[in-house]
Amino acid sequence: MPTSAQEIYIQIVRTLPPTEQLRLANLILNELVVQDLSVIDQSDRWTDQDQAELANFSLQYAATLFPEDEAIQ
Repeated sequence: MPTSAQEIYIQIVRTLPPTEQLRLANLILNELVVQDLSVIDQSDRWTDQDQAELANFSLQYAATLFPEDEAIQ
């Protein structure tokens, strides 16, 4: 049984089709809106970790759009 968010993502979420991943993200975000938002950092500054996560996500997304085995024309 996965115990961290990273393990849950790797073992469960990553295996879902994109539409189900979006549905899950929507459910999570809607639940956060209902809960106490004081635990969410509202600052407008990007930490090094924020920037690294954005870059990682962007690269992963680009890899799904342009798999290595397909030629780019």
